[in-house]
Amino acid sequence: MHLLRPLRFLLLALAFGSPFTARVASAQQEPWLKARPELMQRWQDLTFGMFIHWDPSSLLGVEISWHRQSPFNGPIPDEVYDNLYRSFYPGQFDAKAIAQTAKDAGMRYIIITAKHHGGFSMFDSAHTDYDIMSTPFKRDIIKELAEATRAAGLDFGFYYSQPDWHHPAFLAKDWETYNKFLYGQIRELCTNYGKIGMIFFDGISYGSSQYRPKELFKMIRELQPDVVINNRCGLPADYDTPEQVVGAFNTKRPWETCMTLGTSWSWKTYDKIRSPAESIRLLVMTAGSGGNFLLNVGPMPTGQIEPRQADVLRKVGDWLRVNGSALYGLRAGPYKPAGWGASVHEGRTIYLHILSWADLPDFLPALPGKVVSVTRLSGRPATFSHDQRGLRVDVPASERDPVNTILKVTLDPTSPAAKDIKPILVPTRSIARLKPVTASTAADAAKSLTDDDPATLWVSDSRQCWAEIDLGSDRRFSRIDIREEGHAWETRTKSFEILARAEGSSADQWTTVERGNSIGSTYTKKFAPVTARYVRLKINDSGALPRFSEIQLYE
Repeated sequence: MHLLRPLRFLLLALAFGSPFTARVASAQQEPWLKARPELMQRWQDLTFGMFIHWDPSSLLGVEISWHRQSPFNGPIPDEVYDNLYRSFYPGQFDAKAIAQTAKDAGMRYIIITAKHHGGFSMFDSAHTDYDIMSTPFKRDIIKELAEATRAAGLDFGFYYSQPDWHHPAFLAKDWETYNKFLYGQIRELCTNYGKIGMIFFDGISYGSSQYRPKELFKMIRELQPDVVINNRCGLPADYDTPEQVVGAFNTKRPWETCMTLGTSWSWKTYDKIRSPAESIRLLVMTAGSGGNFLLNVGPMPTGQIEPRQADVLRKVGDWLRVNGSALYGLRAGPYKPAGWGASVHEGRTIYLHILSWADLPDFLPALPGKVVSVTRLSGRPATFSHDQRGLRVDVPASERDPVNTILKVTLDPTSPAAKDIKPILVPTRSIARLKPVTASTAADAAKSLTDDDPATLWVSDSRQCWAEIDLGSDRRFSRIDIREEGHAWETRTKSFEILARAEGSSADQWTTVERGNSIGSTYTKKFAPVTARYVRLKINDSGALPRFSEIQLYE
């Protein structure tokens, strides 16, 4: 009798329709909208890739496309930007050397800009003269890099901007004419360059009604059946793409953080470069949150990766050669990442990546089942206990890796597999954790600011607002961590203050602890110790409506 219930439900669903059957029918009738599950599994196993933003704009050492004067009033006049290609001769470009740099860095795939918003094509296109073959260089960079990448044993993909600020049909919003050009170029890229592993579209406010992505995806997958496609073409496609921020913990849908090694997507003179330690931390936090990490470099006008960037990549690769077995192809969790670090797993083995011992709680929440052992990646034992209080781990301070101490936690064979353990939130050491919060707007949601969970948000309906934490009594603290949500390209907080008020003081007796003009997703500020009961984040001005997930305080 019970076995007939699911069948009865399915028959009713088929008869009357349901969201589930609609999705199934869509997948059956339009299979080109999604990559096959085994392809997504393989793509997630790649873990770490190289993004390359490059075109003639590198001659000026400015940001790619966005420095063109129109349509967003950049500082470079159109007639200057659009003619840079006439002087573009990257005579020291060596596709094999770039592919080897990526391989030495521990990267497993490369994605390069075939065409960015500025409209210049880095490949030989029959649909335009504004391409690499019209430069003095006259060599198909995409073709050379595609061949070198695959020869190095890496996957190859291309970035393609549907918007084209150089093409008259796009500027006129003549979509019928423009789509002939767009479809023609995508067909070229999917036909003339061998196997394509992934396509990274970049729509910028346009999508389903302009580019007819269902038709586009059908053409693409007929030409490249094993390709995976990102979510920036008006459809969800195969994976999400948080930009310039480590994505929130998500193991339900594939995603990939794309981030620059410097401060600019393309090569920039005198740019500030991330350190190897920071790059490793971002890779670990991304993998431990469930995503792939696509780290961008911008070749110089010579065609070479800047030596400073190449040196960072080489050092990341040195670290991965020793520690990559605890990262590549593994899945996030069960412990959710936080200031202490992150975890990944395979079977009944969990790897703890401890990035900050100071932020590691005395006890991680207990795991279901029995912990058989805790060792370092080298196999040397680590001190541990596991009981009703939780999992406690320790390594002598002198033996801790200053970048990332990795511990291998092995569960008993009768314990649940790590993939079956519900994600576990790790409490921080914050003195603000779970403390009450009041706010000038959206007061009910303000409690999410101290809940230790970046997936919950406080969203203001005003660009001037405040949120205030009540610590219960005067407490001493010397560090604040704030996580602001939003897209990297948005103008978010433009002016803010961090204020403190002692217990017993009048309501207007605030002391300014810090002030600034930007916050972002990883704001951490240390200062001389402050003693106060009330701490207020005051937003004086913001380009977008303020969105914050966490405000935490530490002694």
